[in-house]
Amino acid sequence: MERIKLVRQRAEDAGITEIRSLGDIVPLLLPHTAYKSYPESFLTGKRWDRLTRWLATVSSMSTDGIDLDGVEDVDGWIAACEKAGLFVSCTSGTTGKPAMLPASGTDLAFAAREGVEAVQWASAIRAGDNRTIAGFGATAQTSRNAANGGALVQAFVDFAKMPPSGEGPAITIGSITRMIALRKAISEGTAMPDDIAEFERESAVRQAALDAGLDGAVDHVIAHRADRLMLMTMWGPLYQLAEKVRERGFSAKDFHPENGVFLGGGLKGAKLPENYKEYIFETFNLSPAYIYQMYGMQEAQTSMARCSNGRYHIPAWMVCLPLDKDGSNLLDFSQGEVTGRAAFFDLSLEGRWGGVISGDRIDVDFRPCACGSPSPSIADNIARYADLEGDDKIACSGTVDAYVRGVA
Repeated sequence: MERIKLVRQRAEDAGITEIRSLGDIVPLLLPHTAYKSYPESFLTGKRWDRLTRWLATVSSMSTDGIDLDGVEDVDGWIAACEKAGLFVSCTSGTTGKPAMLPASGTDLAFAAREGVEAVQWASAIRAGDNRTIAGFGATAQTSRNAANGGALVQAFVDFAKMPPSGEGPAITIGSITRMIALRKAISEGTAMPDDIAEFERESAVRQAALDAGLDGAVDHVIAHRADRLMLMTMWGPLYQLAEKVRERGFSAKDFHPENGVFLGGGLKGAKLPENYKEYIFETFNLSPAYIYQMYGMQEAQTSMARCSNGRYHIPAWMVCLPLDKDGSNLLDFSQGEVTGRAAFFDLSLEGRWGGVISGDRIDVDFRPCACGSPSPSIADNIARYADLEGDDKIACSGTVDAYVRGVA
């Protein structure tokens, strides 16, 4: 309460001074939208002082040491935060403002270590395998992505067989934010011709780099098809890679039987055929023991690994709190299984509050799983309320937004 202003406000409003039951936590959970509750004008108007003041409301760390001198864009602001020891792990924000998630160095180290252990808990992939990394796609450059990805590569990959790096411009939070702002300006009719021309030029460069990257990834996979591969990407790009490999005349019979794959995230808007998973698995000769899938969210830092029974398991330091649709009340899960809005308290977090209400509807079972693990687990039918019903209204969002805007 004393370190995070927004938590203090929520606790005072609810009259909560201590936690004696799971129900006591619910009024203190923050909606996932809390981390993008800053006014958009802070970005478009380059009000880095205001954005820093907003960050102080959701961070457990002081923002007093952040030097804003010379900061010209959001990437520079993120770098200034990092110099002060406060790592802002942003989401890509492809559908709107990016969420700004404060994290400590300890958080990044924990997330990196936990990611490696989760892979080994849920699959036969092992540290020291010296696999040949493969994949295709582009990921926004954030401190968390760098920590997680670097740890996975360090643990499982043969550095002597790294693929060539792409030649396209780096995807940063700033570049994504500029793209969103320009699209909005175009739709409103306020975009300047020079800005549109620059956007089209950069888009063409990025597309050419992606096309070249896909061709290079195909060459790399085929050249190392006898190696144990470590495929690290998302479903959409992996399907594109599989299609190109098939076009070259290669399939399961040509690949190593112990290829591993690290899959995180959903389809992210990709339109794929119903049998996309089978198509990918058959292309690269993938067997269940070497497939790692996980469910997670940026607002928490813990991944929930998929077991052999097809369920996502919640680690001991992650408390699952199934809520009703509007996120106001804890559901009764005394019978074991319940369907509701996913909320969690991640006890491993240091740089921000661990309690978050997600936009996901889940089926969670608190009884032991058929795989043998006693931990609570989530069925592989996770859906977003926004996709199911066209909107996603969490009861406490308005109160949180009003408070944060008032402080910032």
